[in-house]
Amino acid sequence: MKTEGRNAVFELLKTGKNIEKILMQKDPQGSLLKIFAEARKRGVRVQFADRRALDRESAEGRHQGVIAFSAEYEYAEAEDIISACGGDGLVILCDGVEDVHNLGSVIRVAECVGADGVIIPSNNSASVTEAVIRVSAGAANHVRVAKVNSLNRAIDKLKENGFWAYALEADGQDIYKADLTGRIALVVGGEDSGVHRLTREKCDGVLSIPLRGSVNSLNASVALGIAAYEVLRRR
Repeated sequence: MKTEGRNAVFELLKTGKNIEKILMQKDPQGSLLKIFAEARKRGVRVQFADRRALDRESAEGRHQGVIAFSAEYEYAEAEDIISACGGDGLVILCDGVEDVHNLGSVIRVAECVGADGVIIPSNNSASVTEAVIRVSAGAANHVRVAKVNSLNRAIDKLKENGFWAYALEADGQDIYKADLTGRIALVVGGEDSGVHRLTREKCDGVLSIPLRGSVNSLNASVALGIAAYEVLRRR
């Protein structure tokens, strides 16, 4: 797997994961020197190349002068996420988030808010790719992400372990009036379909963020950010 961009590569180096090599532009400046120093400290091989070589290796042309090569992304197990939760656990579930930019942003929010993990379905969902890692600013290398065959069964398992599951939708209870104590699982829906009906029925409730403008919905990752930080604020 390739990890592109200065923030994403530096965060990858901080994880201690196995990195085969780093391809870096010649005559590095600024934050590239910081990445080079960290790579040297970890014993990771750094190969210098011109801009054209980096452009050829880049998936989207956004390498910012550095690309890291490592093994494929290693998913966690949902059970590992649950077992790692403390008394006030917080888990994020993505129901049909197919856009890599949204998934990357969701993972970034999850890591920043200190969530115990993110659970995504195997089908009808974006996976953790190079683009997702880049959009997450490297957060995907720090937060557990599990891929499951059934999101609904994952919700059942969370509820068996003391979690209250809430779907984030437009027609639910005002999140600022809801009881958000205890272990919480937040389910964010896809870009167009939202949370699917059967998944919504599995949840203990539906939470909504008040909207005051003319547009009737928020981007999935923005809605999650507001909701997750409201959970954190209550704690």
